[in-house]
Amino acid sequence: MTSSDKDFVFGRHAGLDYLKTQDADHINKIFLQQGIKENFANQVFTLAKQKGLIVQTVPKNKLDRLVQGENHQGLVLTVASFEYADLDQLLDQFDRSNHEPFLLMLDSIEDPHNLGSILRTADATGVDGIIIPKRRATGLTSVVAKTSTGAIDYVPVARVNNLVQTAKILKKRGYWLFGTDMKGTDYRQWNSNGKTVLVIGNEGKGISRLLKEQMDQMLTLPMVGHVQSLNASVATGVLLYQMLNSRNPLK
Repeated sequence: MTSSDKDFVFGRHAGLDYLKTQDADHINKIFLQQGIKENFANQVFTLAKQKGLIVQTVPKNKLDRLVQGENHQGLVLTVASFEYADLDQLLDQFDRSNHEPFLLMLDSIEDPHNLGSILRTADATGVDGIIIPKRRATGLTSVVAKTSTGAIDYVPVARVNNLVQTAKILKKRGYWLFGTDMKGTDYRQWNSNGKTVLVIGNEGKGISRLLKEQMDQMLTLPMVGHVQSLNASVATGVLLYQMLNSRNPLK
């Protein structure tokens, strides 16, 4: 399934990566800033020519208007809707391959920069897929794509109607669910092997009560300073690298 609206990919890294990895039918228009450095412009024109796409050179203020003042670095693509993975198909694929996947479930992450950063770290640590809710949460947007610096093209993201029901389905399929909380097991003791789902809560409210009831174990990040919470993407990053250490111990 896909989102219904057209969107943008912008920024040099994200834009070039999208041109390299996506089919031409996913890209509607390519806007390049007039007077941009020749080396970068040549890269854009070369990739566009390979896909049979036209590059429009336009003034900087047009790009500013398209992305509402975001830092586009001279390149904006108008693209077809970002694609979401089908969760059932994804789970069946893991079962067929006898792979023990590691999934992230994000409970109402609202800041697209947080989702983009989480996608970037998820790609770096080998996360097999991300689950987000359809309502009261950011979806896959141009800001998410830019912040992810291309990771949006590599980490499957599934959008579901109800996280609690999805959690119950995952448990029936043999997945262990781990949540985050101020009170829980020290994350450094976490063994993430097996079919595992890490659940990250909303930036301000944490994991909702009904979803928390589905957790097999709660994990906590020790705090020794004055601030007793971490940004959602930072906390996720710490936990994902513990997952990577747990699954790939040093020999």
